[in-house]
Amino acid sequence: MSRSPRVAVVGAGPAGIYAADLLAKSDADVSIDLFERLPAPYGLIRYGVAPDHPRIKGIVTALQRVLERPDIRLFGNVEYGVDLKLDDLREMYDAVIFSTGAEKDRDLDIPGIDQRGSFGAADFVSWYDGHPDVPRTWPLTASSVAVLGVGNVAVDVARILAKTADELLTTDIPDNVHQGLASSPVTDVHVFGRRGPAQAKFTPLELRELDHSPNVEVVVHPEGIEFCAASMALIRSNKQVEMVVKTLQEWAVRDTRDRPRRLHLHFLQAPVEVLGDGEVTGLRTETMELTGDGGVRGTGEFTDWPVQAVYRAVGYLGTHLADLPFDHASGTVPHQAGRVLDLDEQAIPGVYVTGWIKRGPVGLIGHTKGDALETVTSLLADAPLLATASTPDPDAVVRFLEQRKVEYTTFDGWRRLDRHEVALGADAGRDRVKVVDRHTMVAVSRG
Repeated sequence: MSRSPRVAVVGAGPAGIYAADLLAKSDADVSIDLFERLPAPYGLIRYGVAPDHPRIKGIVTALQRVLERPDIRLFGNVEYGVDLKLDDLREMYDAVIFSTGAEKDRDLDIPGIDQRGSFGAADFVSWYDGHPDVPRTWPLTASSVAVLGVGNVAVDVARILAKTADELLTTDIPDNVHQGLASSPVTDVHVFGRRGPAQAKFTPLELRELDHSPNVEVVVHPEGIEFCAASMALIRSNKQVEMVVKTLQEWAVRDTRDRPRRLHLHFLQAPVEVLGDGEVTGLRTETMELTGDGGVRGTGEFTDWPVQAVYRAVGYLGTHLADLPFDHASGTVPHQAGRVLDLDEQAIPGVYVTGWIKRGPVGLIGHTKGDALETVTSLLADAPLLATASTPDPDAVVRFLEQRKVEYTTFDGWRRLDRHEVALGADAGRDRVKVVDRHTMVAVSRG
């Protein structure tokens, strides 16, 4: 390829921005355009991290420095498969990287899971993070709630449900979310894990944050604090697991404090049925026992918990992308070292994946850097052999979007929206108030 390669990255969350950063810092003198379905960048950081996680949201500072580079452009409010398709991108770019993440809830196949009052955690996260494409209200009518799963998303959901709304006024929580949480009658949130405490997937930081609220008593039910040989080996070999287990053991034996709300942690309790006749009235769990190898088996002992809402936090799932192969079971695009594979398991030239749409929703945000490095390494190795774009002019995509009457946003537009949200926060005595309405986001961004 005689000229500098042009690369399109579909998805401007951490995965896409990390890939753009690695490409920009390579010796290839590449130019990169990021396409994002939402009017604002940052994906999971803006719309998947709980608002009371300011330390994690600090990653935005590093991501913003990447977007400030002159060889990287952002086109927001552009939806792949609607506003443009793969053939369009391949006419204008030499290579395309898909980094669209995983936004849907994984299903949980137990009786009663589809009743009113049963929700997916991803939907709830989108609501409390002010995602522009979800309803503005949420049915917070339950006094007792069950959360299924013991990963970071599960404890985020449980913490947001258990906290009082005013505790979140130090964050960028949208006004409609604050109003909704303020009306919640919740007193008890129960988190259920089917395996033991050594197998819990949340981090020590996420766990300890549960105990920071002066209004919430964290109750660890001691009957689930059990360990087998495999559990003990895991504790000895993994410092994070050791820290999690130590914290849970301390909480299980401490004196109870008198607080208006309680967050219960139950281990070795597997959900087997959501009770109710069209509307949730309870959850049935089966007590499990450790098998010695890190697994569990049922004991035949069941407990009915009187809850009025159930949130399943059993994993995210990617969405099928137009014109690309897709593994529906794993919710990922088949690939080899980031190179997208067709139905015959042959690499599709110039088409790549990175992030959760590549490897599935596992690992922390930091793990996405290594994932992006593998994909970018493959792309750069392939670059001399890639078919060249027929219209590589950088202005071609601008003309394309304007002809389609797509109201795209830019990085400068994001800066305008950023300043606008900060100004809204200043008026309310807060650092920021997030704008939720898509039309408003686009209007502010486009000036």
